[in-house]
Amino acid sequence: MSLNINLNKAISEKVTTDKIYDLLIIGGGPAGLNAALYAKRKGLEVGIISKDLGGQVMDTSSVENYLGFPSITGEGLMQNFKDHVNELKVPYIEYVDVKEIKDNEFKEIVTDDSKIYKSKAIILATGSKPRKLGVPGEIEFSNKGVCYCAICDGPLFADEEVIVAGGGNSAVEAALDLSKIAAKVTLVHRSSFRADKILIDQLLKKENVEIKLATDILEIVGEKFMTGIKARDKESSEEFMISAAGLFVEIGYLPNSEQFSSLLELNDKKEIVVDRHGKTNIDGIFAAGDVTDTPYKQIIMATGDGAKCALAVNDYLNTLK
Repeated sequence: MSLNINLNKAISEKVTTDKIYDLLIIGGGPAGLNAALYAKRKGLEVGIISKDLGGQVMDTSSVENYLGFPSITGEGLMQNFKDHVNELKVPYIEYVDVKEIKDNEFKEIVTDDSKIYKSKAIILATGSKPRKLGVPGEIEFSNKGVCYCAICDGPLFADEEVIVAGGGNSAVEAALDLSKIAAKVTLVHRSSFRADKILIDQLLKKENVEIKLATDILEIVGEKFMTGIKARDKESSEEFMISAAGLFVEIGYLPNSEQFSSLLELNDKKEIVVDRHGKTNIDGIFAAGDVTDTPYKQIIMATGDGAKCALAVNDYLNTLK
């Protein structure tokens, strides 16, 4: 059911280019919003710059592991976060991409519309994006059957046969959601399940779900639209076809860090390397949430990271006075 949530309501002002902020936060997901909350409560002049408000949480149908909310939609949880931040009247600008960060006298954030925003410190909370399969046909049939968001695109495949690629929590959750509307769901994963047992148990009870583990996806096939996949059983090496109108790729995420790679230290997974306070290798630049090398990518971890970084920024700014 759609909640018709307006996440842009009650924003008092926009971030401007004619002001030097104490802190600018890049990213409007759980880490970014909680960082803004803590920074504002510390009396900092803070603003948020984001491509989209809510991040990946907006694509989650049901959140059942966030303390205080036994069950809530991703949209609903983000609305609560946003309402809380709005009470403190934190300025915000949305629908812009950050192209570059410059470490000059002040930190300079260059956006894709050629504007430059300045601050004494920055928190990067840019999150991550879906990982691709990297098989033939994936690009050709993107948005023509190949999807990366079951919540967004699932309703388009009502009463159709669909495939979910992956074996972690996100894949099993997607399969569970799709089983409610699709005629059949086939979950395909190259190894064994990595999802929580409680989710796997739920999936095994679904009569319209078929599970194929230790199975590689070799190719996505079709004509104008996707019609199925070519797969291979890793134990027998047998190749076979699975017919489906849609493929939902749920194999993890890649950090949104590429625009910072020339300035900040990244690990081999392209995550921003941070210390226990969220500090990067550049003084005054901090990072929080899924874009960092912090383990366990969970909503509650990201919100905690945001709070930690905001408090660390406050300590850093005190050293500049």
